Amino acid sequence: MSQFTGFGAEALSFYEELERDNTREWWLAHKSTYDAAVRAPIAALVAALEPDFGPAHVFRPNLDVRFSADKAPYKTHQGAYCATEAKSYYYVHLDADGLLVGAGGYHFAPDQLARFRGAVDSDLAGPELESILAALEAQGFEAGGELLKSRPRGIPADHPRLDLVRHKSITVRRGFGAPDWMFTPAAVAHVRGEWEALRIFTGWLDQHVGPTEVEDRHARR
Repeated sequence: MSQFTGFGAEALSFYEELERDNTREWWLAHKSTYDAAVRAPIAALVAALEPDFGPAHVFRPNLDVRFSADKAPYKTHQGAYCATEAKSYYYVHLDADGLLVGAGGYHFAPDQLARFRGAVDSDLAGPELESILAALEAQGFEAGGELLKSRPRGIPADHPRLDLVRHKSITVRRGFGAPDWMFTPAAVAHVRGEWEALRIFTGWLDQHVGPTEVEDRHARR
C-alpha cells in the first residue's frame, strides 16, 4: 500500500464527468483515472487511519441495478470506512463536490435495531444519545439516517424521543467541499480529527447496539 499524499483535482473532475455520462463505455475509457486518482488515494487514506479506527474497507464502484429503477451502472462517489470491533463505522466519501466524513450505524440488522430502540427508550441511554447528538450538531455535524414514516409498533405518540426511536439507521456527518488540505498529506490529520470527535457517538453505539449476532452466526458457517 502506497503512502497517502493527497487527492488530485482529477478526482473531482472524474466524478463531474461520470455524472454526465454514467455508462460502461465511459467508465472503461477512464478506469485508469479512477484507479490512480480515486481508488488508490482513498485506500491509502483509510489504511493510514486503520491502526486507530479499525479494519479498513473501500467500497466497490459499481451499483447493483437488478432491483433498482435507476439503471446507472456506477456510483457517483467513492466511499471507504474503518470499523470498530463492535461494528460501528467511521466513513469517508469523495465525490464531485469534495470530501465528506461521518460515522454511525449504517445498516442495522433486526437484532441491532431492537437494541438501538431499547436504548433510545431507556431513561439513561436515550437522553445520553440526545446530548451527544446535540453537542456534535453544535460543532457543525449533521445527524441523519433512514427513518420510519411513522412510529414503531408499541411506541406511544408522545414518546419523549420519538424522532430518535423512528431511526432504522443513524449517522452523523459533515461535508467539507474541496479545501486545499484535501490535496495534500494533511488530509489524513483532518479526517483523523473529525473521526476522533465522533468517538463519543460510535462509543455509544458500541456500548448499546454492538454487532449483529445474525451476521456472526452466518460468518461461522
